[in-house]
Amino acid sequence: MTIVERKSRKLFSIILFLQFVFYATVFFNIPIIRQIIGFLYFTLIPGFVFTKLLKLDDRHWSEILLFSVGLSIIFLILGGLLINEFSFTFGISRPLSLIPLITILNSLVLVGGLLIYSRDKNVSFSKAIPRQFSPFALLLASLPILSVIGAILANTCKNNTLLLTMIAVISLFFIFVVFSKNLLLSKLYPFAILLIALALLYHSSFISNYIVSFGSDVPIEYFVFKITESNAHWSPTFSDLEFGRINAMLSVTVLPAVYSSLLNIDSSWMFKMIYPLIFSFVPLGLYQIWRKHIGEKYAFISTFLFMANETFYTEMLGLNRQMIGDLFLILLLFVILDEKMKQLSKITCFIIFSFGLVTSHYGISVIFLFFISFALISFFVVKKPSDKITLRVVTLFFILMFGWYMFTSKSVVFDSILEYGDYVYRQLGDFWNPRARESEVLRGLGLETPPTIWNAISRAFAYLMQFFIVVGFVGLITKRSKANYEKEYFIFTIEAMAFLVALIVIPGLANTMNMTRFYHILMFFLAPLCVLGADFLVKMIMKRKNKLIVSVLLVNVLVPYFLFQTEFVYEVVGSYSWSISLSGYRMNPLRLYGKKGYLDSYSVYGAQWVSVYVDLENSGLYADGFSRKNVLRMYGAVYQGYVDPLSNVTIVEYGGIVYLSRLNVIDRLIPSNRLWNTTEFAFIFDDLNLAYNNGGTIIYENAS
Repeated sequence: MTIVERKSRKLFSIILFLQFVFYATVFFNIPIIRQIIGFLYFTLIPGFVFTKLLKLDDRHWSEILLFSVGLSIIFLILGGLLINEFSFTFGISRPLSLIPLITILNSLVLVGGLLIYSRDKNVSFSKAIPRQFSPFALLLASLPILSVIGAILANTCKNNTLLLTMIAVISLFFIFVVFSKNLLLSKLYPFAILLIALALLYHSSFISNYIVSFGSDVPIEYFVFKITESNAHWSPTFSDLEFGRINAMLSVTVLPAVYSSLLNIDSSWMFKMIYPLIFSFVPLGLYQIWRKHIGEKYAFISTFLFMANETFYTEMLGLNRQMIGDLFLILLLFVILDEKMKQLSKITCFIIFSFGLVTSHYGISVIFLFFISFALISFFVVKKPSDKITLRVVTLFFILMFGWYMFTSKSVVFDSILEYGDYVYRQLGDFWNPRARESEVLRGLGLETPPTIWNAISRAFAYLMQFFIVVGFVGLITKRSKANYEKEYFIFTIEAMAFLVALIVIPGLANTMNMTRFYHILMFFLAPLCVLGADFLVKMIMKRKNKLIVSVLLVNVLVPYFLFQTEFVYEVVGSYSWSISLSGYRMNPLRLYGKKGYLDSYSVYGAQWVSVYVDLENSGLYADGFSRKNVLRMYGAVYQGYVDPLSNVTIVEYGGIVYLSRLNVIDRLIPSNRLWNTTEFAFIFDDLNLAYNNGGTIIYENAS
């Protein structure tokens, strides 16, 4: 490691130079260069300036990078919000357009640079990136490249060889890390985590030229973003309850609108490329928290387990507001648990990141409030007060959270929280009915029959991993596992386990946000228990610590778990697979184009035609449920209230439009209240005029 010192004058010069380059790329409209320079500048430099102003720069490079990204994101969100709210005072009708944003945001960064220059003459990194070259660094750098090229090949040529190779290389690297005693390799852990995370995320997000919903909320997120983008202004009101609560999240309205204006990037690729890149810092943040509790190697193994879960690189890609919310949750946990941070910097960061979390994801905000409130009560009961989680901290977050949720979007977010609570209360009547739980809950408890022998083997490894977590929890609370847990993180872990039990026991609770998403969040606290559990188990059986046996045990459970979660095994043996990336070429079209939300050019071009040529307010529009939810909402900008479900009793009135997607035209399936064959609707289409046909999408109109 080496110490790199630069005069603050040089930092100010770098800021000026980068701004000049960015202005030049904007003025001459230089593609690719504008996107790269603009993204790196606005995602790193504003945050780095704040890390210096808050005196957070005397840290490991990976921590500085994490804070720089987090502070830059909140800078764009908060800066965009303030410009949005106050620009009308100065007669600016489109505040989130390029000129207002580039002028004000760059000016603020310059002011920050001047403050650094006037206050302190040195800008230093106490722990820089090691100068020694490692061949593993080159191997790791190739993973995202393999991922992107492999996904493109799988999409265009139906060839998944590179993707299978990428997954195999990650597995082999993990095995080598677990058994290696090379200290230099441990210096690459943060670098490795970032690149492995990015490779896994991109292998799913690049599998289509368009956004894949993975059955999640991205169609609504994209819809409210496009409204904000087209108006170059964010409106806090939205009459529809479902759309309104998502419209209140600045992470999918103001943030992408700011990026879109600054970078002039295609909207689809912003959600497919930029958001996953930002999300890849979440595992890095977890590693930084865990390494202080269980050591670097165990922290790396725990982070691998977190990334191995398929929710991380599938469902989360359809939840852009949660990706940003996860980042702010990690930063809040880091701030709360950090011992080095000065009090003024700590409370400042807590307020900033709390606002970021509250305006990014309401569900995670409620969970975080529960965690810190319960921790505060617990410390009060045992009469061991914490100087990290205080009444002031809890009250501050509570005010920020409910202030935003009650006074934006006509309080639809607050109403949604009450509605979810009422839903869970009403489900309590089915407490003794196992079927009142989500299928994922039943599967996790072993109450659902596996469809194939390969699924049974996959679940066996998942159950072993969960068994290790339970053993690790027992070892932790009995103080027989050696983990450097401070009392705050210890109580968070107990809360996470209690929350998991509540999700299983209380009917309807898991349905409020999906069990898979809850489990993903709880793994922020539970993943290290798996490693501790394996360690504790070996000590109990052998009556002494044996690192080699622990390593063998972890590798033999986590590597197969990873290979099954990525669907690698299912693809290799030819069994049924849920992976679009590896097995989309042979997947059932109803699952691929319907439940998974995979889109092709046929459907997208048809939806875009609808947005241009159809008067939605005065024309009845009919489509199947998946088209109504996905492609028409995203690429047709069609509000769902304008679309009626297509069924065998549909009567198309004069001026009405029928939209048939690729699933309807090529695969001849129409999913509605039941699954229909397109031929059963011939009596409807025969009386209509053909308005559009691109070979995969057909649009009919009643013009007579």
